[in-house]
Amino acid sequence: MACRISELVIDCRDPETLAAFWCEVLGFIVLHTEDGAIEIGPSEGFGGLQPTLVFSPSTDPRVGKLPLHIDVNPTDRDQDAELQRLLAIGARPADVGQTGQENWHVLADPEGNEFCLLRARLT
Repeated sequence: MACRISELVIDCRDPETLAAFWCEVLGFIVLHTEDGAIEIGPSEGFGGLQPTLVFSPSTDPRVGKLPLHIDVNPTDRDQDAELQRLLAIGARPADVGQTGQENWHVLADPEGNEFCLLRARLT
């Protein structure tokens, strides 16, 4: 038997802001709140195919280049349209030394956590 990633926990200063941002990015909903932490996930809830995200309040979260980052793919539009949507909801470009020839965009969420917008559209 093997394990499966069920949730990713992200320490942050403002769980509400990040939960709202990532709900908009991923089409998730708030599933649970407890002691200031907010868990978001797909509307079918915890235990589905996708892991949930838990934004846990911290007075000293790590930001910027983390050892683990999130990659996202557009599902219903092309990469350029999705980039414009993500920028409109609060993402901002992040420079990690790209050459400009990459087929992905490096962005940062409202607290500066880096993530990548990949080109391939998933269905």
